Amino acid sequence: MHTPSAPSPIFLSHGSPMTALEPREAGAFMQRLGPAIDASFGRPRAVLAVSAHTLARAPVLLAGPRHEAVYDFGGFDDRLYTLRYDAAGAPQLATQVQTLLQDAGIEVQRVDQGGLDHGIWTPLRYLWPQADVPVLPLAFVPTWSPRQLFDFGAALAPLAAQGVLVMGSGSITHNLRRVFAGGLHDAGRPATPESTAFRDWFRERGEAADWDALLDYRRRAPHAALMHPSDEHLLPYYVAAGAAGPQPAVRLHASVTHGDLGMDAYAFGPQAEALRQALPA
Repeated sequence: MHTPSAPSPIFLSHGSPMTALEPREAGAFMQRLGPAIDASFGRPRAVLAVSAHTLARAPVLLAGPRHEAVYDFGGFDDRLYTLRYDAAGAPQLATQVQTLLQDAGIEVQRVDQGGLDHGIWTPLRYLWPQADVPVLPLAFVPTWSPRQLFDFGAALAPLAAQGVLVMGSGSITHNLRRVFAGGLHDAGRPATPESTAFRDWFRERGEAADWDALLDYRRRAPHAALMHPSDEHLLPYYVAAGAAGPQPAVRLHASVTHGDLGMDAYAFGPQAEALRQALPA
């Protein structure tokens, strides 16, 4: 029997809601990722999910005993509204997380309600389709800086030793105006030079553990404002990274939809490279 160990925090690009129906390369990767996490660390005790679509003016834990998929989108294929993801919540874990954050001087609220936005349930349907891993969503503050969110994640670092997977969900690039201008029908459009340059910079700086540059990405990364007119979809990257500390960031997957919507995924911490190697080709 595999002995569970501390799971590496991860950041996943969830893409548009259509990822749930059209998995493409990123969906196929996420289908491989769940078994690779199980093989590397053991099945997580729970997932602490930080998504670009669950935001608040102060941190909030969604500590309901049960969760269902929330259809927080419009104008997409009607079949999306038939998809379900009913998972257990993690009220006891919420109590532990509340203590960790408060001990770090971060006030957090708790509501005994459930619900998983599409940035959470879409990847989890691929990682663990049986919905047999409890989930605790944690809303973050989108006006906080990357440094503040990295420190926010650092307060969550002890969770890994308890078998809890910290999962940030957003998008490594996210300019929907460019995506819509290119036509939603053309998901296979090749990566634009601007998207490639930005994503390559993140990979290179992450591999070098250059957190000074990464935390200042808005000034230093090529085409930063173009790839993220607003940066709420990138900010979960920093929460997951902070949960591992100033370690190298290991890119687990790289692909693009609609030319500009990056679907890259990262793992953080000392076992991130082992997770990458555990992924089947």
